[in-house]
Amino acid sequence: MRILVTGGAGYIGSVLTPTLLAHGHEVTVLENFLFRQSTLTDCCHYSTFHVVRGDCRDETLMRSLVAKADLIIPLAALVGAPMCNLDRVAAQTTNLDAIEMLCRLAGKEQWIIMPVTNSGYGIGEKGKHCTEETPMRPLSLYGTTKVKAEVAVLRRENSLSFRLATVFGMSSRMRTDLLVNDFVYRAVYDRAVVIFEGHFKRNYIHIRDIARLFVHAIQNFESMRGKPYNAGLDDANLSKLELCAVIKNHLPHFAFLEAPIGEDPDKRDYIVSNARLAATGFKPEWGLDRGIIELIKGYTILRNSLYSNV
Repeated sequence: MRILVTGGAGYIGSVLTPTLLAHGHEVTVLENFLFRQSTLTDCCHYSTFHVVRGDCRDETLMRSLVAKADLIIPLAALVGAPMCNLDRVAAQTTNLDAIEMLCRLAGKEQWIIMPVTNSGYGIGEKGKHCTEETPMRPLSLYGTTKVKAEVAVLRRENSLSFRLATVFGMSSRMRTDLLVNDFVYRAVYDRAVVIFEGHFKRNYIHIRDIARLFVHAIQNFESMRGKPYNAGLDDANLSKLELCAVIKNHLPHFAFLEAPIGEDPDKRDYIVSNARLAATGFKPEWGLDRGIIELIKGYTILRNSLYSNV
């Protein structure tokens, strides 16, 4: 299958792209390399790998790339409320306008598999799982643009979406700001963290399970199309304090405490049901414990000492 991945050298794309190539697909990545990353260099030996440096908002460029694709996976986005608030125009044009343009350019027979965020659920009802039928109540520009983009994609006949839980795990284009990744980094190097809104619950999923999820969707597209799917770990609807306790099992020196030092702009406090996805036959392979062990090894390699003299 010929697959176009926008943002294919980002955090998720740097794991997904080689996975798709290893499964025999022809993959074209459109990437602006905003973070000057050198990921995907290990994919260049594939004759089925193509890379284009450009912007997903460039209609002329997108028209030419979409015309050659059987499937489009739009990963390109400004991810997270803080990044979107830094450049609200770019957030709107990248996260929503570019997706609406993609939907106009794609033919009815072409597939789109769209990742969004389950932070669109906002504040959940206590003790009640958010399902795909739960109303979306995004509270930030990031959440709003992703929810509207999902609506645009699902209007099409040959599309589906994944409402991703908070992602964790190692990637060659690493993000240490994601919650699990951040807390493990602090546990390894700072040995302590101060938490705000410690009892807020959310769901988690490992990055390699996301890559497996896209492969699963390709293989089962006919039966899965037309719907959104929550994607997370059923046994990891955890609060921040509970997450820290899991990390402490691996790093006993880790200390954590709660203080009113911040506020989540997305107000992510919900528990999520992933039953619809499980009913398609998908089962995650990476639990929190396995992912934490991976991160500890990864942070033995990665160390941000830019402003340190040791």
